[in-house]
Formats: sequence, C-alpha cells, structure tokens
Amino acid sequence: MIDLSIDRRVLEKNIGKAREKGIIVPTFAQMKDPRKTPERIKERLAKIGLWDIDPANLFRVTWKNEPKESGGLFGGPNFIELPPKLTGVDARIICLVGKFFPTGCHKVGASFGCLAPRLVTGQFDAVNQKAVWPSTGNYCRGGAFNSKLLAVDGVAILPQGMSRERFDWLKTVAAEIIATPGTESNVKEIFDKVHELKATRKDVLIFNQFEEMGNYLWHYNVTGSAIAAAFEDILKRGGAEAGSNFAGVCFTSGSAGTLASGDYLKQKYPGSRIAAGEALQCPTILNNGFGSHRIEGIGDKHIPWVHNVKNTDMAIAIDDADCMALLRLFNEEAGKEYLIREAGLSGEQFDSLALMGISGIANMLCCIKFARYYELTANDVVATVLTDSIDMYRSRLAELLEEEGPYTKLRAAADFASILKAAGTDNMLELGYAERKRVHNLKYYTWVEQQGRSAGELNDQWYHQEKSFQAVQNQADEIDALIDEFNAKTGLLK
Repeated sequence: MIDLSIDRRVLEKNIGKAREKGIIVPTFAQMKDPRKTPERIKERLAKIGLWDIDPANLFRVTWKNEPKESGGLFGGPNFIELPPKLTGVDARIICLVGKFFPTGCHKVGASFGCLAPRLVTGQFDAVNQKAVWPSTGNYCRGGAFNSKLLAVDGVAILPQGMSRERFDWLKTVAAEIIATPGTESNVKEIFDKVHELKATRKDVLIFNQFEEMGNYLWHYNVTGSAIAAAFEDILKRGGAEAGSNFAGVCFTSGSAGTLASGDYLKQKYPGSRIAAGEALQCPTILNNGFGSHRIEGIGDKHIPWVHNVKNTDMAIAIDDADCMALLRLFNEEAGKEYLIREAGLSGEQFDSLALMGISGIANMLCCIKFARYYELTANDVVATVLTDSIDMYRSRLAELLEEEGPYTKLRAAADFASILKAAGTDNMLELGYAERKRVHNLKYYTWVEQQGRSAGELNDQWYHQEKSFQAVQNQADEIDALIDEFNAKTGLLK
C-alpha cells in the first residue's frame, strides 16, 4: 500500500510554502471529473496556456482538457477512434489522447500520483529536498513540470539516447538533468544512478515510477474511468449492437502504470482482457529476453513492481522497425497522399494520426493484433492510449530522412500493406496461470536482489492481492481527504 504516515513538522513547512506560492493541490476525484474544479481555478485557467508554469495547471492533469493550447477548460475524455480502413480489423479501436495534457504527455498524471501523497503527508520536504524523477523519457518531463508548478526543484534522469525534443524542453524546467548510458531499454543504468544519488546526497527524494504505487493508483482511477467514459460515449452514438462489448485494453509497458487502468476496467466490464505490449527486440515478458529498441517511452529488461501480472492476459511483441516505418507513413507527405487517395482516409482522419508518438503507434499495433487473435467483430471495442504525439519525435523524422532517404508513395504502399494490412498473430502469448507466474517471478531479480524489496512482499502481490494491488485501489479517497485538509490549512480556497 501507499504509506500515508504523517510527518507533522515537515507537513507544516509544505503548507507554508504552498500558501506563499499560491498553490492549491487537486484531488484524484477532480482529475477524474474536472467539473469539480473550484470556480476560481477555472477563472485562472481561462487566461493561461496548457504548458504555462502556473500552479493552476495542476488541475489540467486530466484526460478531459479542452483540446486547445490556451484558455481551455474541460469536457469529455479526449479520444479518437481509428477507422477500419486503416487498421484492417472490424473491431472498434479507441485511443485516449495524451497530447492535451500539460507537457503533451499523460506522464504528468503518473508523476502527480507519486508526488501528491508524499507532499500532503510531509514525507517529502518541499523546502529542503529535490524531487528525483528516474525515467525513460516522459515521466521525468511530467515530474519536472509538476515540481516546477509546486515550486520544487526537480531532477530529471533519462537515457542519453532519447529524442532531442525531450532534452531541449527539460532545460527550461528541470533544476538538474542527468543523462544515463543507453536508450529506452537501459533501465538498470537508471536504477544504478538512483542508487548513487541515494548514497551520496541527502537533499533528494526518489520518485521511482517503476515501484511507486501512486503511479498505479493514478492510472487505476483516472485513466480507467476516462476509458470507461470514452466507451460509454461510443455506446451512446453507436446504435444497435455496434461497439456494445468492451473487449479489453492493450498497452505497451513502460513503468506498467497504464496497465492499472485495465484492472479498473476488468472490474467494470467483466470478461474484458488486458494485453501488455513490449518491443520484439527486447521480449522480456514474451521470452525472458533482453536487448535494445527504438520504441521511445517504454523500458524493458525487467518487470515493474507496479505491474499486476496476475491480472494480465496476454503479451504482444511489436517490431520497432514497424513503428518507425509507420511514423513516416503517418507524417510524411507521401504517406498522406497514399492514405487519403488509395486507402480512403479522410483528411481529418489522416491529421489525427499525428496524435501518435512512437509508443502510441506500438499501442495501435497491439490493438490490431489483439483484435485478430480474438477474432473480434464490429460489436467489440478495444482501447489504448496515445502517450504523446509526433511533437516529441520530429527530430526522429529528420534522422530517418537522412538514414533512409526520401519517403516515397511506393514505400508508403509497401508499409501500409506489409505492416497494417498484414498484421498477424505472431509474437503473441496468451498467459495462463503458469505463464503469469513465470513473468511475475522475474520481478525477483530486479526488486528483491537489486532494489531491496523482500520475497514476502513479492509473494503478497501474487497470493494476497487484498494486501497489495486491491488495497491500493481503495486509497484514493483517503489521499483526497489529506489533500482537502492540506488545501484548507493554506487558506487559499477561502
């Protein structure tokens, strides 16, 4: 469970700083339903930009922002439905859109879920400590942003091979940036740096998304309810039986936080399934494997502590070469010409493809393979998220142009046919009891041998979920009560 023990001395310092800086902290309930946002905050939001360094933007840590760069308030969940002409399957694939979070990525939510409980209990000293955000890219961006809004110094840790856009933006908000060796799959190198910081510095607190249950709790409550709201919207405008069955969710696993939304949705829609995606070049779940890959934003070669493996039904491996090819198909002029003229997409449908970053493309491919494996029909809905958008990867397009030359209509036709239309059920594994236990047991090598967890804690995740994942699911109301008390003591809502 999330530790909610209170340090009164530090808490009073945090309250004083919030009062001084004009910081009001949102609740999980407000992020699920932003209509509950205080009116004075809404008035402030109407005057500021989505990415502005203003504490009011903490209330934009939600899937339900108006999709505009400045002055937006709230509506329904931001999502798109992918046309069957693109996916090649009858199943209805819906994708929550991360672009309309501050920073252009939903990781501001995961980082908030980790930071808020520590802030309002006094476990984190906002006056004397720096918040450290170990990440494969987007989580440290979200953490640095939230830190800045809370007038806290944030330390971003990410692999040196991540896209230039991430580093350029981080320079504007993070107090420190630490680049570790490697790329997306080099998570151990990130953990090694965390160990070094713990051993050598007294002024930091680590918010490790891979083990912080606040990550799980935020996605369980906020992402899970947003996907449910998107599905209910599909039902309202679907008519008859179309899209009447919620078949499941597919997410590539970075920190595995997003997979928590699947736990929420399985409870709401019994019979639905959860599929975890990974890179074929690093098939940890599929084949106890390792390697490096180019699907930025997901980290491999270990199983995150927050991944509820016992509730995961399938593993799907995606070739990173397919993701890079589709990045060009969805964003190059030749791709636009082919998809509109030959594949029959509308201009609006093509434009929406820019809402996918590399991991979003991988998520889409997971959904297509999932739909083919289970022979889903037009009555079935599969959901995923688009973590970020092309805005984080335009430098990658420039690199691909230099490496591969111009993207042609012939190449577009080949990519469309060989990747989308020909997507099959290879590199997939349905997880029965024994396979789930095998994957769960992989946690031992990272979390018990390297990170100081106990074998008893690991066994509780498997044998006593009422003390682990299920217990965490019920903590949102308790944390919200602490947040309400924190805000009341600042006096800023009077």
